[in-house]
Amino acid sequence: MKASYTLAELSGLLDATLQGDGDIVITGLATLERAGPGKLSFLSNPRYKLQLASCQASAVIIHPDLAAETGIACLLSKTPYVTYARVSQLFAAHKVAAVSASSQIHASAVVSPDAQVADDVVLGPHVVVEAGAVIAAGCRIGAGCYIGENVSLGEHGVLYPNVTLYHDVCIGERVVLHSGVVIGADGFGFAFDGEKSVKIAQLGAVRIGADVEIGAGSTVDRGALDDTVIEEGVKIDNQVQIGHNCVVGAHTIICGCTALAGSARVGRYCVLGGGVGVVGHLNIVDRVTVSAMTMVNQSIDKPGLYSSGTLMQESALWKRNVLTLGKLADLSKTVRNLEKQLRKSSEQESGKES
Repeated sequence: MKASYTLAELSGLLDATLQGDGDIVITGLATLERAGPGKLSFLSNPRYKLQLASCQASAVIIHPDLAAETGIACLLSKTPYVTYARVSQLFAAHKVAAVSASSQIHASAVVSPDAQVADDVVLGPHVVVEAGAVIAAGCRIGAGCYIGENVSLGEHGVLYPNVTLYHDVCIGERVVLHSGVVIGADGFGFAFDGEKSVKIAQLGAVRIGADVEIGAGSTVDRGALDDTVIEEGVKIDNQVQIGHNCVVGAHTIICGCTALAGSARVGRYCVLGGGVGVVGHLNIVDRVTVSAMTMVNQSIDKPGLYSSGTLMQESALWKRNVLTLGKLADLSKTVRNLEKQLRKSSEQESGKES
C-alpha cells in the first residue's frame, strides 16, 4: 500500500510554506507534464515554467518568487529540487528494497561464529559473513552478498544483492551500496622485471565515510600500502572505477563510467561528469567541476569548471577539422617564420628611416 499525506503534513515534514488547501491528499509524485490529481510535482528548472499552465497536479513544489504564476496549491521552497529529493524519500515504494522482511536471517545465510552481528540486522539468502566482521544495528544485507574478514559495517547500512566487501574494509553509517559493487579488490599494481609482470601485494584497505552511496557495478580498490579513502557524503554513480590509494573528498559527486587511476586525490564538493578520466598521482582541489568525457592529465589547483575533448559536429565537418588539426604543427612553424620575416623587415625599414 502506497503512502499518502495531506499537503499540510508534507509542509511540516519538509519545512516548506503551504499555499492553498492543506487538506489535499497527496498519493505520489509526478512530472509537471504527466502529473494528475493526487500527485505532487515540482519546478526547479525555469526552462519548464511554461508547463505550469497545463499542469494537472494537485500541488507543486515551487520557489516563492514563482508562486503567483500558478493557481495550483503550492509548497514554497527556496530550493525546490532539494525539497523534491526529500519528499521522494517519503514516497519510496520500498524504504529498503535489498531484502525481504519475511525473515531476519535467512536459513541459507552463512555467518561465522566469530562475527558480530547486531540483533536487528537482516541477512538475505546466501549471504556470507566471515570471521571478525562487525555488522552494526539496522543494517540490511541483500541476497548473495559477501562480507569478508574483519569488515566493519556501520549502522543502518544497505547492501543490495551481490555486493562484495573484501577483508578489512571499513564502512561508515548509512552507506548504500548497490548491486554488483566490489569494495577492496586488489589495486592494479605490477612491476615488470624485463620478462614478466610481478604482482605488488596490496596491503592497504578501504575506508568509506558516513552517508556514501555507490552505484551498481562500481569498484573501489584497496590501497597498496595506505588505505583508499572515500570521505563522508560522497555519491558515486554506476560503473565507476576508483583506483588504489585514491582519496575522494567529502560530498563529491562522481558520475557514471568515470575512472580515477591510482593515488589520485579529489577534493571536497567536486563534480566529475560522466566518462571523466583522471591520471594517477594528480591532485584536484575543492569545488572543481569537470565536464563529461574530460581527460584530467595534470593537477588542478584552482576551483572552477574544466573541460577537454572535441564537441560533437556533423561528421563531414568533424573530419575536415581533424585533418586541419593534423596540420597545426606545420601551420604554427609557418606563422613563426612569417613573424620573424616581418620583424626583420620592420627593423630594416626603421634603419632606413633613421
